[in-house]
Amino acid sequence: MFRLSQYMRELVHPTPVRRRAGAVKPVVIWNLTRSCNLRCRHCYTTSADRPFPGELSHEQAMGVLEDLKAFGIPALILSGGEPLSRFDFFELAERAKALGFRHLALSTNGTLITAENAERIAGLGFDYVGISLDGIGATNDWFRGLDGAFDAALGGVRALLARGVKVGLRFTITEDNAEQLPAMLDLCDREGVDKFYLSHLVYAGRGDKNRGEDTAHTRTRSALDELIDRAWVAVAEDAPLEIVTGNNDADAVYFLRWVERNFPEKAAHVRAHLEAWGGNSSGLGVANIDPQGRVHPDTYWSDYTVGSVKETPFSALWTGADPMLATLRTRPRPLKGRCGACAYQAVCGGNTRIRALQVSGDPWAEDPACYLGATEIGLDAEAARLTVTPFRGKSHDPAHRFF
Repeated sequence: MFRLSQYMRELVHPTPVRRRAGAVKPVVIWNLTRSCNLRCRHCYTTSADRPFPGELSHEQAMGVLEDLKAFGIPALILSGGEPLSRFDFFELAERAKALGFRHLALSTNGTLITAENAERIAGLGFDYVGISLDGIGATNDWFRGLDGAFDAALGGVRALLARGVKVGLRFTITEDNAEQLPAMLDLCDREGVDKFYLSHLVYAGRGDKNRGEDTAHTRTRSALDELIDRAWVAVAEDAPLEIVTGNNDADAVYFLRWVERNFPEKAAHVRAHLEAWGGNSSGLGVANIDPQGRVHPDTYWSDYTVGSVKETPFSALWTGADPMLATLRTRPRPLKGRCGACAYQAVCGGNTRIRALQVSGDPWAEDPACYLGATEIGLDAEAARLTVTPFRGKSHDPAHRFF
């Protein structure tokens, strides 16, 4: 996650650079269930409104909570599917809060948050609730596969805000809704929403099937221009809206280039902060547990499994000798193509590896969603020509020839 507003504030109120020390404990995104009342076009878990066999039992899920707490993870995000669709969601949430995780968040489509549920969520003291919307009104309903989904989700937003819960909106940008980005930001301002999260499309689940809807690079640049303008105004006016982006760490490089043009005297300071962050954190600062208990480097790497919490505790899997985790944690990573030659590897960390895998069959190839030109990432014309990774098609080898 690229915290645009946080780094924008460094231009006004600079702070010391703090680098990671020692082993990093990951933020864990736990997909509690694959069941969901919606059918979103870009769903990375390919969820549906039905039960799925093999999901963790109540006892197994409780054991996972105990292990995660003992391991000392910094944050736990309960997600889905639709997490409120799980039969014991509130029992798990109550136990998680009782265990005292440093940060406990909920990621939901918002449509099931009634006044009663909002009261229970507020009572549990969630630190943050993220609600997904993919546009205004009918646009959102088309993406989400249900008429009335927008109104229901907005009702959930309002119910939570009325009870003092910190709420953010998550917007996955594609060609079909990119023009609604300004309206989504206006909605945040109008409703008093605390955070806006722009999610770039990742080629996983139904998002892989719908990759043709991924925004063209010019649209992506326009979206970032809009977010940077809004973030700068918010910082200058001390407005509360926090703007973040996810699933395209090139956003950090694009922002740094903006700083270099507009605040050249502060560019070195901002770059130092961005390099301390390090960009893409799959397998290092973020981890995923899927509904059946399988552990992945992040939520989109469903084809690569580290192990199962049904057999081995998460803490043991994450600190074991898994070769993919070891390579993802390497800095610099063994990147190829444009990513391998990029002058900003230390800022973005090689971007989203699962996109490279889905398009080329090689997780270390260049990320096709990087929207910066060759000169913007420090390549001259000849270097750019020589570093293009040829398209080979998605590998059908179960191991995807990782090594």
